[in-house]
Amino acid sequence: MGLNDTPAGERLTIGFFGRRNAGKSSVVNAVTGQDLAVVSAVRGTTTDPVRKAMELLPLGPVLIIDTPGIDDDGALGELRVRKTRQILRQTAVAVLVVDATLGLTAPDEELLAIFRDQNIPYLIGYNKADLLGENSPRDGKPRDHEARDHEIFPAARSDALFISATTGENIDALKKRLAALVPAPEIKLRLIGDLLNGGDFVVLVTPIDASAPRGRLILPQQQTIRDILESDATAIVVKEFELRDTLAHLGKKPRFVITDSQVFAKVAADVPPDVPLTSFSILFARYKGDLRQAVAGAAAAENLRDGDAVLIAEGCTHHRQCDDIGTVKLPRWLKNYTRRDLRFTFTAGGEFPDDLSPFKLVAHCGACMLNAREMQYRRRLAAAQHVPLTNYGVLIAYLQGILPRCVESLELRVKS
Repeated sequence: MGLNDTPAGERLTIGFFGRRNAGKSSVVNAVTGQDLAVVSAVRGTTTDPVRKAMELLPLGPVLIIDTPGIDDDGALGELRVRKTRQILRQTAVAVLVVDATLGLTAPDEELLAIFRDQNIPYLIGYNKADLLGENSPRDGKPRDHEARDHEIFPAARSDALFISATTGENIDALKKRLAALVPAPEIKLRLIGDLLNGGDFVVLVTPIDASAPRGRLILPQQQTIRDILESDATAIVVKEFELRDTLAHLGKKPRFVITDSQVFAKVAADVPPDVPLTSFSILFARYKGDLRQAVAGAAAAENLRDGDAVLIAEGCTHHRQCDDIGTVKLPRWLKNYTRRDLRFTFTAGGEFPDDLSPFKLVAHCGACMLNAREMQYRRRLAAAQHVPLTNYGVLIAYLQGILPRCVESLELRVKS
């Protein structure tokens, strides 16, 4: 991914939901202007969520997700429905695609109830409008004298639109209505830019080892560099073994040193005490999550006992290296610190258990590949079930005894 690409975790997510054979995939293809999803007259052609990152005017960068039918049955169908429900956690705006020749059904009503319960803005797209007769409510206004219309088409509101993926009817109107549904931007923190002034120097420590992607920096590093540059500050990128000499010859105290959490111990030893130090992962805990929750969660390491289960959650899927931070290093550091025989469970990508009660601690990655809505769901789930949740960088800093130093310059104070 290039520096100018919008990461998936920063894109507006639009989910298309509905029953099998309602024409979701055809509508997605019509909205995107691409053959994104396979379409067929066979029910249940879409078996897994299909994602497409694109620029969709007038919305801008979006992530389109075409989901399997919510009414799928059988063992495999249950898995598809579960995938669909996972997508709901990420969805900023939903489109319920309904077969206009059938109208709303019980599965459709169930989805509408979920949208409302989760405060997801939505539109109902009555697809296959080209198959309706002349007396049907194509304008979205049901005829008072037609009882059946009242049954299958609820009173027309701003959330309903008759469309046709086949003829293109009202597809442009659907996109405009989607744009109007997008929540007004909230005032949110930047990764680091809100703590910088023009002319500041920031030193970034980025190890280049077996786990580093060949030919590029990892996404958190890319995003941090971009945010620094947008603040009219200067980013200086070094490897951990070059840090000491770089600081000695810089000629100016850096505003921050930001490091990969894996080399916290060495970097902390090389950075003077009066220079603020933190990590990419901690910045993401502040940006995508709740830094206070993560700091409080790290302290749960003190209460771990033999046999306790710890969940380690990655927001993305990637090839595991022999010394992977999530599956190897973090479990090793936790065991060494607690001197306990701990059990570990690992999840990746969209997988995250609804029941966290078996776990005494959840350690989550920085979530650069997850959107804020999904992370909000995970944080609230942990809080509701009274399970401590922390972040990789926060936990590593805690285990190495440097957490107060690593968060104090982020306008958060914790006890030593």
